[in-house]
Amino acid sequence: MSDTNAKLVGLSGPLKGTTFLLPQGEICIGRDASNQLWVGDPALSRRHCAVYQREGRFIIRDLDSHNGTLLNGTKIREQELHHRDQISIGDSVLTFLTADEADNLEKTTVEIADTAELGGAPVLLRPEDAVYLHPEKQTGTSRAARDLNALLKIATGIGAIRDRDALEWQLLGMIFEVIPAHRGAVLHFAQGGQEIISAVAWDRVRGPGEPVRVSRSVVNRVLQDRSALMVTDVAADGFFTAAQTLNRLEIKSLLCAPLIVSGKALGLIYVDSRDPKTLFDPDHLQFLSAVASLAALALDNVRHWERLNEENRMLRAEINLEHDMVGNSLRMAEVLKIIHRVAPTNSTVLIQGESGTGKELVARAIHRNSPRAERPFVAINCAALTETLLESELFGHEKGSFTGAVAQKKGKIELAEGGTLFLDEIGELGLGLQAKLLRVLQERELERVGATRAIPVDVRLIAATNRNLADAVQAGQFRDDLFYRLNVVAINMPALRERREDIPALAEHFVAKYSKKLKTRVKTLSPEARAYLVGYDWPGNVRELENAIERALVLGTAEVILTDDLPEAVLESESSSASLQVPAAAKYHGAVKDSKKQLVIQAMQQANGNYIDAAKILGIHPNSLLRLIRNLGLKSSAKAISSPPAAD
Repeated sequence: MSDTNAKLVGLSGPLKGTTFLLPQGEICIGRDASNQLWVGDPALSRRHCAVYQREGRFIIRDLDSHNGTLLNGTKIREQELHHRDQISIGDSVLTFLTADEADNLEKTTVEIADTAELGGAPVLLRPEDAVYLHPEKQTGTSRAARDLNALLKIATGIGAIRDRDALEWQLLGMIFEVIPAHRGAVLHFAQGGQEIISAVAWDRVRGPGEPVRVSRSVVNRVLQDRSALMVTDVAADGFFTAAQTLNRLEIKSLLCAPLIVSGKALGLIYVDSRDPKTLFDPDHLQFLSAVASLAALALDNVRHWERLNEENRMLRAEINLEHDMVGNSLRMAEVLKIIHRVAPTNSTVLIQGESGTGKELVARAIHRNSPRAERPFVAINCAALTETLLESELFGHEKGSFTGAVAQKKGKIELAEGGTLFLDEIGELGLGLQAKLLRVLQERELERVGATRAIPVDVRLIAATNRNLADAVQAGQFRDDLFYRLNVVAINMPALRERREDIPALAEHFVAKYSKKLKTRVKTLSPEARAYLVGYDWPGNVRELENAIERALVLGTAEVILTDDLPEAVLESESSSASLQVPAAAKYHGAVKDSKKQLVIQAMQQANGNYIDAAKILGIHPNSLLRLIRNLGLKSSAKAISSPPAAD
């Protein structure tokens, strides 16, 4: 009677994670969508194989597929399936289960068995002695021709596979077709060590689930010498003089070849046999050595492909990242990369940077790309309210808790339930509120002002500050325990002067924004105006640039934004004129700037270095004079006038 619980479970490759319950009739597997089990894998034939029942047994049949169907590492035409058999088709490995067993099955494991020092004299094959790597050394025997055909088949079969597990599994199956081995394993080690980072193994006699034990002595010798190794007769050679574990397995013969990439042995292929009538010979050693050379290149290509695929995935994720920030500079790319990584988590984030750099935009981007995106984003500026009002805004209050509290009110933290709370300028938070906020972060609960019971809350906290909180902790102005709670993931927003290449794009963005708001035609930036914008240091950062563009659109009368439309601070800046690349503009504005410098210096000299008297001479406010001195780069000159050298 057929087993109604029979199923196929994908272990690796494109079908990994797939569970397919086998029906009463026949099912076909392939890359064509007309199959009952299909996947768009180019290594599969359109109709690759079929599984059907006959007299209560499940049978698998290859449908003349191009790359063949492997059952437990051996290519088959038609074969009965047994519990935990492994099927390799295309880039996928499936297991056949007849019982209710967990779908997330573990692969056959590899164990490195401790053994004694090597005895006897194992046969070593160095790369320069491998006949298949040196055509001039080959002989014309029929066996050599067969092995060459097998190597060509292996090279063709594994060349297009892009899944590591599937490639290694296919490799074992192809090796078993030529070498009469009972067990096999493909191992990868961490670079510079012997820690196994991945392994595929198979015991053809005892079936899946049986660990494949490999001699540590063999591993050490192969990795150290970077040479293939063969022990034809383990017992006769006295190879494992004290290897009780392997002796219990009754191993008669073994082969092992290194996987060498760029001169480094990063893994190995191991096979052994328990049959005393079929011992390995030098031809088997030559074949495995050649296979290892092919496999090393293929596996290295898969490693590079996996790395490129991961980079491509990350780049696509960054491209699809929802945000309102403008800029393609390296500094902004770093910020977006961190947002991409931290957004899916619930970690607390501390955003640091000067005022006007766009810290709230970063906070909103983290929220929009997080699992909390459908829940509220609540922002509050900690510097905008007094401590008493801020406590009520954050934590809420009960009716009658203080004068004017005529009704119960939920605080911002409660309103952000399930979402994100953004605390801007958190460095201005008083020490008393810092203690209450710390309790919310630690206990995930809060108490309204005047309340007697705690309310559980589920919020993600993102904080921002333009202060150095580490310095504030040292000064006793900020709690160190709260600082460490906030500083789980830190994002440092660059100042606009640190990403000047983004200024033209930002300026065009603000031109489009305020042209729409002011209902005017979109203007372009003149080359002179663009040069001044790029050259200015922007102490107010993006916010100052935004205001400058809005001003230019409001006051400008030409069809383009000219230098005369820009604020005086931009035109008077020493850094702007230094970076200006337009001679015509430099001639006019340079002359104006030189005249201003002369007037300021003359006034300072007449006033004997007194700023207030010099401002009266010029007819301007002292603050305006200080700004002029700063923007015109006259600080050193003014200081020299104010402090003349002492007389000899």
